[in-house]
Amino acid sequence: MKQITTIKEAKQWLKSYQKKSLKIGFVPTMGALHEGHLRLISQSRAENDITICSIFVNPIQFNNPEDLAKYPRNVAQDARLLKNSGCDMLFSPTVEEMYPGDKQENLEMDFGMLDKVMEGKFRPGHFKGVVIVVRKLFNIIAPTHAYFGKKDYQQLMVIRRMNELLGHKVKIVACETVREDDGLAMSSRNLRLTIGERQVARRIFEVLCKVREKGTKTPVWELREWAIKKIQEDSSFRVEYFEIADRETLMPVESWGHKNQVVALTAVFLGDVRLIDNVELFS
Repeated sequence: MKQITTIKEAKQWLKSYQKKSLKIGFVPTMGALHEGHLRLISQSRAENDITICSIFVNPIQFNNPEDLAKYPRNVAQDARLLKNSGCDMLFSPTVEEMYPGDKQENLEMDFGMLDKVMEGKFRPGHFKGVVIVVRKLFNIIAPTHAYFGKKDYQQLMVIRRMNELLGHKVKIVACETVREDDGLAMSSRNLRLTIGERQVARRIFEVLCKVREKGTKTPVWELREWAIKKIQEDSSFRVEYFEIADRETLMPVESWGHKNQVVALTAVFLGDVRLIDNVELFS
């Protein structure tokens, strides 16, 4: 596996593959890799001629400096995992390489309400940072396919919209959420949970599954309130939001008339660790 840290070298290394019009799969990450990331790599390898993974902890998508400082980093271990998984190239630039001279990056786009509800509401500036770095990475790697997990459902929808607005010819591939044996969605943030917190973390997915089970049997507003109360029965949890929304627009639904296009999404603090998860209803 080739390991590259500069934009110039990455573009140079990829040039021969691009000239041959080969399929280039790309998995952008912030590192602290787990089985969920490796499944993305595996799917990319199955569908493309070469697979590229990036590791870059993007500072401009963190609205909380403490969250940025605590984000787990272990590029050496990540590189070993990627090599063993058959990844062809790891691109791991520094902040200075991506944003030289503390250059202010900007990208003004109209996402409607996609970037303003839920994560957009509680993490102001987050999606602006995401689309800036993903656009930059797409321009460097020039992939034919890019792979994103459904755990970050709202991010997936924002990136799809960005791709359309910018006219990129990248196929955005959505991959199912990979879970631990007890149902907890795999996430780099799980490493920050205490032993006790990890033992109760499964409650998030359990409640989401109950919401899917209850479905049209309960009014939307009542089901939303029930889910919040059920999660917070354990005082370790604090629900930041729990929403039942249209899968495409992510606008809240008030009735089950949208039953074929609905997703339940939540952000929950377990101790001081913020976890997100979702399930598609009626799928």
